[in-house]
Amino acid sequence: MTRAPGSGDPAGARAGYDAWHATLDVDGEAAAPWHLLVQKHLAPVAGRRVIEIGCGRGGFSAWLARQGADVVAIDFSRVAIGKAAAFGQRLAPLYFAVGDIQAIPHRSEAFDVAVSCETVEHVSDPAGAVRELARVLRPGGRLYLTTPNYLGMMGLFRLYRRLTGRPYTEVGQPINNLTLLPRTCGWVRRAGLRIVAVAGVGHYLPVPGRPPVTLPALDRGPRVLRWLALHSLVVAEKPR
Repeated sequence: MTRAPGSGDPAGARAGYDAWHATLDVDGEAAAPWHLLVQKHLAPVAGRRVIEIGCGRGGFSAWLARQGADVVAIDFSRVAIGKAAAFGQRLAPLYFAVGDIQAIPHRSEAFDVAVSCETVEHVSDPAGAVRELARVLRPGGRLYLTTPNYLGMMGLFRLYRRLTGRPYTEVGQPINNLTLLPRTCGWVRRAGLRIVAVAGVGHYLPVPGRPPVTLPALDRGPRVLRWLALHSLVVAEKPR
């Protein structure tokens, strides 16, 4: 794990994420690769009680509300929640709150659907975070969990930076755990959930001193390549 100074304690981590979110706009289009993955695989949510935790600045929570879901949206950052609430204030039902994915402030079996995009890799206990997501799901409820997957070329680039003594961060976030798709699947299974689908998109060629080159042809290649894609989705169900 790579940490920014002061990010080892909750207050320091929150300050780091507040500063990070302060520099970013609301993702109102909800068109990030991980959001598109969830949209592609999401079962109808109209009338369902949905929690999105790690909601950031609220763009995807607003998208879920527009699909007819009753949405509770939680993020660790007060700055993120402030932006999200201002963006989504005209949507109902949509409720924003500050909270920690490692100790979700809701009772067990409270939600039909749990969504967490690009979050568990940024907390001190990813496996515990997945257990909390499983806890708040009702029997038969579904989890949609996205994480980076460093089995591909970006993983080799991350290893290269480590070997050369340079920290790797995901666009400057304070906490950056190494996540691999098989490892994420293991967390999900150990939380007592049954995996029903795995998907991945995004293949990139790192170039020193420049943004990575996107290789879209690999997204259209054999299905086995999803295990090497950077953006991964695990869909899992809580047994009845």
